[in-house]
Amino acid sequence: MSANGTGPSLVLVLAVGVLVGCGVTLLLERSLTRILLGIILLGNGVNLLILLGGRPGAPPVVGLSPTDRMSDAVPQAMVLTSIVITFGLTAFLLAVGYRSWYLTGDDEVPDDLEDRQIVRRAERDEVATSDRGGEGANGDPEQVDPEPARRRLRRGDGAG
Repeated sequence: MSANGTGPSLVLVLAVGVLVGCGVTLLLERSLTRILLGIILLGNGVNLLILLGGRPGAPPVVGLSPTDRMSDAVPQAMVLTSIVITFGLTAFLLAVGYRSWYLTGDDEVPDDLEDRQIVRRAERDEVATSDRGGEGANGDPEQVDPEPARRRLRRGDGAG
């Protein structure tokens, strides 16, 4: 509980931030093992965030009078559901990582063919934009005509 009793403690908020930050950072890696650890950290951070809601130190109850006070089961149900989903995703990623290790000898996610084509298309569009001075019709940089670059590529004058 915080010093004034009105909100969650700074340590818990920092723990949520560190767990979620490290989880997202690990999710952006190429190794399935690191992605798996990122999923686990992110899931634990979100679970802790859900449980931080409410009054600190007070029981999770709904109702004002002592006769109609009952436990609020929504946060607990959400965390339990999140734990089950995280466990299922963890099991799936473990199976995918094991299969990748068994077939290729490593667990790195390879580049996709479509990803490479998108990168090449973006580079061509960037060249077309720079050839026109970065401006399209009426001097608007958002309205660049890619047709001259396409014609050059069809003739074989351009790189790509």
